[in-house]
Amino acid sequence: MRWRTTLAVSFSAVILASACAQPGTTGTSSAPSPSAAGSAAAFKRGDGGELKILYWQAPTILNPHQATGTKDSDSSRLAVEPLASWGPDAKPIANALAKEIPTVANGGVSADFTTVTWKLKDGLKWSDGSAVTADDVAFTFSLIKDPASAATTEDNTEGVKSVVAKDASTVVLTYDAPNPNFYQWGVGTCCGILQKKQFADFTGAKLKDAPGNLKPIGTGPYQVDTFKPGDVVTYTINPNFRDPNKPFFKTVNFKGGGDAESSARAAFQTGDVDYAWNLQVTAGVLKPMIDSSTKGKMLTVYGSSVERILINFSDPNAPGDQRGEPTTKHPFFNGADGLTVRKALALATDRKTVAQQFYGNGLSGKPGCNIITGIPEFESTATQSFCDSFDVTAAAKMLDDAGWKLGADGVRAKGGVKLNILYQTTVNAVRQNTQALMKTNWEKAGFKVELKSVPAGTFFTNTSPDGANHFWSDIEMFTNNSDPDPTSYLNGWTTKQIAQKSNNWQTGNYNRYSNAEFDGIIDQLRKETDPAKRATLVKKANDILILDVVIIPIVTRTQVTSGISSTLKGVVPTGWDSEMYAIQDWYK
Repeated sequence: MRWRTTLAVSFSAVILASACAQPGTTGTSSAPSPSAAGSAAAFKRGDGGELKILYWQAPTILNPHQATGTKDSDSSRLAVEPLASWGPDAKPIANALAKEIPTVANGGVSADFTTVTWKLKDGLKWSDGSAVTADDVAFTFSLIKDPASAATTEDNTEGVKSVVAKDASTVVLTYDAPNPNFYQWGVGTCCGILQKKQFADFTGAKLKDAPGNLKPIGTGPYQVDTFKPGDVVTYTINPNFRDPNKPFFKTVNFKGGGDAESSARAAFQTGDVDYAWNLQVTAGVLKPMIDSSTKGKMLTVYGSSVERILINFSDPNAPGDQRGEPTTKHPFFNGADGLTVRKALALATDRKTVAQQFYGNGLSGKPGCNIITGIPEFESTATQSFCDSFDVTAAAKMLDDAGWKLGADGVRAKGGVKLNILYQTTVNAVRQNTQALMKTNWEKAGFKVELKSVPAGTFFTNTSPDGANHFWSDIEMFTNNSDPDPTSYLNGWTTKQIAQKSNNWQTGNYNRYSNAEFDGIIDQLRKETDPAKRATLVKKANDILILDVVIIPIVTRTQVTSGISSTLKGVVPTGWDSEMYAIQDWYK
C-alpha cells in the first residue's frame, strides 16, 4: 500500500503557468481533475443514498467567515463555495463559481498584477432559486473586509483595494499595489461567497448573530437541512446546483464528536462511515487497522499543515478584562530574559520521538522545523540546526546561566517568578502523548508543566475562555495551514492581527506577538513581484517566527489524513483546500 503522497510543487512555476497560460486556457491544475473523475462515472443526481461523513471535531457554525476550525470551514463548504478551488498541485481550478481561472494570457489578470477580473458561470442560482450575481461577490468581500465583522478570513483581504461588480456576471478585484499573489482573494477556504440578500441586515458587528451562520443559502451541491451545533449537520441535494447530474448522494450526514481512534475504527473496522476525517491516531494503533482492513483505505497527502506549539506573549493570568490583552506582558516569555526562556523550551523539545512514535515516521507526519512548508523554494534551511538541537541538559544550563535557579521543588525561579507553564491542546490521544513527552523533558530542564486537554468543539471557538483564540494559557498546541502563497497566512502574526477582546478574538495572531521587523517584511512581501525576492522574504519571515521562538514546530503533518470506504470513488485529495472542495464528484 502507498502510505502517502508527498506534494512538492514550485509556487513560482504556479505563478508563471497561470500568468503565461496560452490564450484559451485557464491556467488550471494539471493534476487529476475531480470533475473528470466524477464525469467518468456517468452517474446521475441522487442515484446514491446517504453519504456518511465523520469529523471527531464537531462543527459549530456554517459560515466559513466565522469558522474557528477546519471542522467549521469544511462543513460549510458543502453549501458555500468560493470563486475557485485550490487543486492538488497548488493551482486554482474552476470547479466552483468562476467560469474560468483569470490569467494574464486570457486578459483576466492585468499585466501589472493590480487587477483580476472574474467571470461567473452562466445561469448560477442560489439554493433558494434566485440568481447569483457579481453583487453577491462584492458584498461578501465588503462584509469580511469590515473590521467590525471580525471575520476569521479577513487576512486574505489585506492589500485588496476593492472588489466591485462590473456587471451582473463580472467581478473586478483591484489590489493596492502590484500583487504577484493575484489569487489571494477568491480562491479556497478564505473566500466562500455569501448571498447578499441573506446577510444584508447582518453586517459589521451583527454578523455573529446572523441566522445564515447556521443555515446558509449557498451554491454548493448540497443545502443544509438540519444543524445541531456541536453534533450533526444533515444536507439534502441543492435542487439548483449548476451540474444537472451531480451530486450522486441524495443526502449527507455530517456527524461530529467522538475521537480520532473511534473514527478510524468506523472507517477501517466496522465500515459505519464513508469518510472519517483527520485520523490523528498513534501510529502503533492506526497502522494495524489499515493493514487488516477490507472495508476502508487510507487517504493521505502533504500540504502545509504543521503541528506547532504557540508561545503566549501576553499575560494569561492578568486580572479582569486585561486577561490575555496585548497591553499585558507574559511574566517570563517577555522581557529581558524572554528569548532565553523561549529558546530553552525549544531546546528541550523532542520532535523526532513525536514523529517516530506517534506519527509513524511518515505515516501521517515527519519532524518539522518550519512553519512554512510544502513549496520547496519557500522552505528555509536556516532553522535546521536549531530544530535538530534537542538537548535537555543544555537547556537547563542556558536557564541556569541566565539566573533561573532551581528550587527545592525542582522548579526554576528568578526575582520571585517561577517557570510554571499551563500547556493546553485538544482532547486527542496523539496530542496527549505529545504533551506527556514534552512535560517530561521540560520538567527535567526546570519548568513546572501543568497539562490541560480541551474538547475540540470548545478549543476551536472564539467564545470560550478555553478556546485557542483567547489563549488563556502559557502555551498551546494545534495544527493549521496556509494557501500555496503564504502571504496572508504570515500576516496572521503581524501586530495588526493580534487577537483580543476588541475584535472578539477572531484575528489570527493568537500569540499577541509584535515585531516591527516582521511587520515590515510582510509589507514588503505584499509589494514584491520578483519570485526570487519573494521567496527570500518568506524565508526571512519564517526564520523570525522560528528563531525568535514565537512558534515551536513539532511535526509537518499530512494535510489529508482520512479514512474512506473502499467503495467510495472520485475522491481526489488536495493539500491546499478543504477536503470537501470537490464533494460533488464523489460516488459509489
